[in-house]
Amino acid sequence: QVQLVESGGGLVQAGGSLRLSCAASGRTFSDYVMGWFRQAPGKEREFVATISWSGGSTDYAESVKGRFTISRDNAKNTVYLQMNSLKPEDTAVYYCAAKYRGSIATNDRSYDYWGQGTQVTISS
Repeated sequence: QVQLVESGGGLVQAGGSLRLSCAASGRTFSDYVMGWFRQAPGKEREFVATISWSGGSTDYAESVKGRFTISRDNAKNTVYLQMNSLKPEDTAVYYCAAKYRGSIATNDRSYDYWGQGTQVTISS
């Protein structure tokens, strides 16, 4: 089992920044591909970003490319999502997820473990 705990959400104005963190425990963190997803009210959960076990490969949703950066620190068992130039449409609950080995993935069904989520609200 892998336990994931997100933090760093909050309320910011449009144009601002937030950094989300996801702390993992329970298994060898570097064995896992990590991803960030989000779900807005009334919408399906959608892919945001993913990162390989080494951090050498990443992928992003088109809607966040150039604004969000995913990174990880395997020594701290933590994955981050730096979010800049935030827009009201980025408002959602953000979830981190872990996928055991393999390649990076944008499909949420590829992931084995999920955190409880952290709320991000962007005011206009």
